[in-house]
Amino acid sequence: MSASAVEPFRVVFVCTGNICRSPMAEIVFREFAASAGLRDRVGSTSAGTGDWHVGEQADLRTIEALERRGYDGALHRARQFTLGDFAHNDLVVALDRSHERILKGWARGEADADKIALLMSFDAQARTLDVPDPYYAGPGMFDEVLGMIESASRALFRQLEPAIRPAVV
Repeated sequence: MSASAVEPFRVVFVCTGNICRSPMAEIVFREFAASAGLRDRVGSTSAGTGDWHVGEQADLRTIEALERRGYDGALHRARQFTLGDFAHNDLVVALDRSHERILKGWARGEADADKIALLMSFDAQARTLDVPDPYYAGPGMFDEVLGMIESASRALFRQLEPAIRPAVV
């Protein structure tokens, strides 16, 4: 996995409705890239496996949790994952094993399936492979989920950074 000199490395984060977990991951990962001076070398988006919330903003509790940690989620609009996302992205990151199963079912072949990974699999300290869905919980759960996403996204970014960073000549 390496970014070319022209095209940025692209990551799409996928959850159920694209209003809670995957927008958090998209925004956090984008901020890590920007903080490392690699905004033009890596891109992150997000999508949902379902179409229930297409066009909607992120859940207000998501936006508030992000704001409490210094991120801006106000511009996010939910969308559904499409088969074109396999072609357009270098890495497809599922937020839990149900999303991973769905994505693998949608994969058109080995090339698509090989792009799929679980976010928590990048975090050696993770106690679970699934990021819990905070939708039916209170604001505290959104903060807890955001912490999990930050930790795993940081680990993912550290793994990708050597391939994304331009070579020093």
